[in-house]
Amino acid sequence: MRAMILAAGLGSRMRPLTLKIPKPMLPIAGKPLLQHHIEQLANVGIRELIINTHWLAHTIEDYFKTGETFGVSIMWSRESHLLDTGGAIVAALPLLGTAPFLLLNGDIWTDYPLERLIENGLGNNFDAHLVLVENPSHNSTGDFLLSRRKVKLLNSDISSGNTFAGLSVWRPEVFANFEIENAAFPLKNILSQSIKLERVTGELYMGDWCDIGDLKRYKQLLTQM
Repeated sequence: MRAMILAAGLGSRMRPLTLKIPKPMLPIAGKPLLQHHIEQLANVGIRELIINTHWLAHTIEDYFKTGETFGVSIMWSRESHLLDTGGAIVAALPLLGTAPFLLLNGDIWTDYPLERLIENGLGNNFDAHLVLVENPSHNSTGDFLLSRRKVKLLNSDISSGNTFAGLSVWRPEVFANFEIENAAFPLKNILSQSIKLERVTGELYMGDWCDIGDLKRYKQLLTQM
């Protein structure tokens, strides 16, 4: 299984830290956040990685290079302009191969056991599997509803659900139907269609998880290390 790490964002809410350091390179427990992700993936046997970059891309790419030093092989998908989460995956499709791949947001921190996603895989009739978590204070309504392992969209009748953890497994052919190279659009555009077709499963994870979305959350995480 290959993995893609989303690491291209501007990190605007993390400024002034991210004016000179891209968010994936911010230090946690003595090493860049992105290095933690890479090492976690390598430890569970995922060693073919695709990482998208944009803001201060050279800083990230020069540090990790081909990934050999970290026990992995990295293919870079540099974006001349931000493609958002969905567009980034479409642009990287030639690198992702034909088998299901793991997708990881580069700005989360979690102790979720990644080997679980490898072992469980994807059923033949499903496009994706999402890891959800209990809603943090900054996302009190949640993103999706989980019902009998099926992920459903929130609507006027379903006012609260769970939060997408930024961790999932996908079939690459789902993105091939979105032939919009170099167009920016969120992952949720694709998710919504697959969810309506009841082709998305999910699980609720109760362990440690943090979305490092702003300075306050970053500083809180550092105090826990």
